[in-house]
Amino acid sequence: MKIGRGRVIRTPDPLLPKQMRYQAAPCPDTSATGPASSGPAGSRGGTIIKPAPGVVNLGGSPAWPPPTSHDRVAGMAGCGRSCYRGGMKKLLLILLLAVTSGTTVTAQDVPAHPYVEIVTTMGTIILELDGKQAPLTVGHFLHLVDAGFYDGTIFHRVIPGFMAQTGGHTPDLKLKEDSRSIPNESGNGLSNVHGTVAMARTRDPHSANSQFFVNVADNTRLDPGKQAGGGSWGYTVFGNVIQGMDVVDQIVNVATGPQGSFASDVPVIPIVIKKMSRYTFE
Repeated sequence: MKIGRGRVIRTPDPLLPKQMRYQAAPCPDTSATGPASSGPAGSRGGTIIKPAPGVVNLGGSPAWPPPTSHDRVAGMAGCGRSCYRGGMKKLLLILLLAVTSGTTVTAQDVPAHPYVEIVTTMGTIILELDGKQAPLTVGHFLHLVDAGFYDGTIFHRVIPGFMAQTGGHTPDLKLKEDSRSIPNESGNGLSNVHGTVAMARTRDPHSANSQFFVNVADNTRLDPGKQAGGGSWGYTVFGNVIQGMDVVDQIVNVATGPQGSFASDVPVIPIVIKKMSRYTFE
């Protein structure tokens, strides 16, 4: 397929080794592209969170984060309308399964603006989440925080001028993920601008699981509706950093290199999340 200034991107074989699905690389036409994420829990028979009636934008507009030749997970580039239709079918299936699921998250269950403290080996970061605009994502994220899921995970992928990604790997780069995936809420009106927090995912738009990233630049290319002609989804923004952005900037500028199955961008010295918990200013 052709993008940008006539460059060609070839979509690789999607059947990559499991951890390879979590890699991505800068956009070939700019210095950034979409981050990768945890794989789709639905393919492993995971539980899907039921969306609250009237909350999810079922028409969720598409997005354009183009993958490179070795990155199948950054977005839906090259799929066009066929992938958009496939994404809609997947979302409808998720919603159908959610109706019969025992796990339910409604807008009433999620605080409007909860705070989360991330204590890392490089400093503390405080997030403000938007439970009104992204109730499914925030509800799922808070569940993981309360369960201590993120404690001991690392920032496994950091790219200056782009983003810092965490929430899915242990210090020895073993994959860690939840059994549930989240319907895509990228059509909620929140944009991937500097300082915002968004869920990472695979090319499947409804595969967000546990990994998330902090935008250290205005990455509006990751928003819905950015691909010429439409046909893809965005990355769901669900909050922003209100304290500790200087810590994020330090994290994203550490020395990196290849480790494990990752070809690049892994901090040489692991940056560990020591504790994540709900926070109050009272």
